[in-house]
Amino acid sequence: MIDLGVSKLALIAVVALIVVGPDRLPKVARMAGNLFGRMQRYMADVKSEVSRQMEVEEFKKLREESTAAFKEVETSLQSTVQEAGGNLSDQADVYGSHLNTLPLDAKEVLAKSTRQGRKSWGVRRAARPTWYKHSTGVRTRVQSGAARMKRFQYSANNT
Repeated sequence: MIDLGVSKLALIAVVALIVVGPDRLPKVARMAGNLFGRMQRYMADVKSEVSRQMEVEEFKKLREESTAAFKEVETSLQSTVQEAGGNLSDQADVYGSHLNTLPLDAKEVLAKSTRQGRKSWGVRRAARPTWYKHSTGVRTRVQSGAARMKRFQYSANNT
């Protein structure tokens, strides 16, 4: 960086005053300040873009490493499942043929054990006891807005 002291700045100001003149010096100083500000903003933009590109590169490397680790874990799980399947088939030979009906694929077991869609929502909601629903204020009956308004108007008029 350029080393500018007070004496050098004063010398530059005197030379500018002589070359430009006292009447145009404020306009030139304003223009120089604007150009200096633009230069600083441009340099800040370039620095932020470079840092953003570096972060993107780091993220790509991290993503590649994580996908490699995921594939490694997946292959080890598949080998473990295959070993377990082999052990189960060996046990089926020893204990009988009724073990052959067991699903050996983990995806089949997962698909049968998890329910999806509206039925699972109903099962989860119905799993709460009724006393808990009443104590927490969960609605147990579906009611339209008009019916709800009529019910509350009726109860407010009777009290």
